[in-house]
Amino acid sequence: MSLKAAILAEKFAPDLSWYVDVILQLIDKAGDFISDDIWFRVVQFVTNNDDLQPYAAAKVKEYLEKPAVHETMVKVSAYILGEYSHLLARRPGCSPKEIFGILHEKLPTVSTTTIPILLSAYAKILMHTQPPDQELQSQIWAIFNKYESCIDAEIQQRAVEYFALCQKGAALMDILAEMPKFPERKSSLIKRAEYSEADTAEQSAIKLRAQQQPSNALVVTDQPPANGATSPVPVGPLSLAMVPSMITTEDHTSTDQALSQQNGSLTKVDPQHPSADLLGDLLGPLAIEGPPGATVQSEHNAVSRLEGGPDAVDGSAIVPVEEQRNTVQPIGNIAERFHALCLKDSGVLYEDPYIQIGIKAEWRAHHGRLVLFLGNKNTAPLVSVQALMLPPAHLKMELSLVPDTIPPRAQVQCPLEVVNLRPSRDVAVLDFSYKFGTNMVNVKLRLPAVLNKFLQPIPVPAEEFFPQWRSLSGPPLKLQEVVRGVRPMPLPEMANLLNSFRLMICPGLDPNPNNLVASTTFYSESTHAMLCLIRIETDPADRTQLRMTLASGDPTLTFELKEFIKEQLISIPTAPRQSPAPAPPPAAQATPQIPPNDPAALLAGLLS
Repeated sequence: MSLKAAILAEKFAPDLSWYVDVILQLIDKAGDFISDDIWFRVVQFVTNNDDLQPYAAAKVKEYLEKPAVHETMVKVSAYILGEYSHLLARRPGCSPKEIFGILHEKLPTVSTTTIPILLSAYAKILMHTQPPDQELQSQIWAIFNKYESCIDAEIQQRAVEYFALCQKGAALMDILAEMPKFPERKSSLIKRAEYSEADTAEQSAIKLRAQQQPSNALVVTDQPPANGATSPVPVGPLSLAMVPSMITTEDHTSTDQALSQQNGSLTKVDPQHPSADLLGDLLGPLAIEGPPGATVQSEHNAVSRLEGGPDAVDGSAIVPVEEQRNTVQPIGNIAERFHALCLKDSGVLYEDPYIQIGIKAEWRAHHGRLVLFLGNKNTAPLVSVQALMLPPAHLKMELSLVPDTIPPRAQVQCPLEVVNLRPSRDVAVLDFSYKFGTNMVNVKLRLPAVLNKFLQPIPVPAEEFFPQWRSLSGPPLKLQEVVRGVRPMPLPEMANLLNSFRLMICPGLDPNPNNLVASTTFYSESTHAMLCLIRIETDPADRTQLRMTLASGDPTLTFELKEFIKEQLISIPTAPRQSPAPAPPPAAQATPQIPPNDPAALLAGLLS
């Protein structure tokens, strides 16, 4: 409907200012359903019509001054104000410093896809500020300095380049000049509408091809063959492995849409266009497929139950994670490794005598980017390697393909993208298997894409905390529970525990020194940025019980976060009971001394 409204506004607009008004209203009221094509088209009209530029800049400024603005509105506003806000400089409230302040207020609320647009707008505003404003320059330079070390390649590159360009003085005017006019061409919105009306069979084929993207699995081997001998494992020429999007938010009932894939793909084809590969800049150019001749096995029986049917269950319930029946025993406690990774973003998820699986992750708002490091620790290849993601219903996950064979002393890096759709404590599971000699190993590993990874601690002063607390008057938005069986701990230790789960302690808000008050922001596609307020009342005479009150603007979030915090405070054994110690493995399973350049050692260096 939003697409049709945009097309009708373009076709029947009496003038361009009316068109801008309608599209901005559409973005304001239906931002969740506005594709990039729609606001791109607005930018094209504004860029190509000089008399429209001051009007559009003034209108987007009005929308930005509202207390709640959709992220798509921030994108189009940042672009237009960056290019044309200098045309408003003589109007009250439109000085470069004031325009920058309006834009910069939105920076903490947006995702990593919008930050580069804001950085560009800051650079443009600085370029148009004549005479130069030293205070504004210092503020913008400080932001560029902050993002020069950002892990996101796009943000980091822009911050570094803009900061360097700002040192060039007058040359900055030429380098950051206004964008040229767009060549006139058929509206992309109309073409998109025509595409959506195409023949159904042809449309399905086109979408399937569009959804396929190169695998980002990277194989790194550190032992080239000696004396020119051929490698014991044939790893064929460089080729791109294609993987469809892993999960869909729609209910698919047609069996002819099923597609059997191995290594991290579902049996359903996502009808949406795949999101941009968040790690493509790092790993994409080196993507290779596993050795030729890998057999494709159908996983649809296990995966088709993930969603869309009456028997659907969450991924955390699909497999019994704690029942491992392998002759090869893991090194270390799997449960303890998982819980450690719930508190930090890098470490070892699983290890046995033949393989080590490590994780390195970054979390931004409701998006997560993880890299799985699969290291073959031995001088023989690991074969029949398979990795299948079993995500719960609230997570959208895309895992690149894993080669069927991991060569000796080699390491495979597999990017995994995560999108949080709504609050839930359910956990994703990685079903991983491989064969070494006569040993077939299969493990079900919980992944640390847990609820607290989508929290961002935020300080809330008293003048903001108490009005919010009073406005959330009772259930289901505010829940209170007396929790018994709490692990006895001093109050500072409890505060540190809450901090480790990305809850910010707000000292001084509660007059009782035995109580804790905390705040955080939860991010998901359904809630966007949602403020959460927590109060914990303790009894110094009995540290095994407390009263917890939690409030947020979403009933599900309030309940799930309350239960999550309660689980961390109660004395619940986190590690499964170990079965009697198995007999020592035969001598053939003993691993040789690992040299310093072994992938396991390299992995330890990456994750340190």
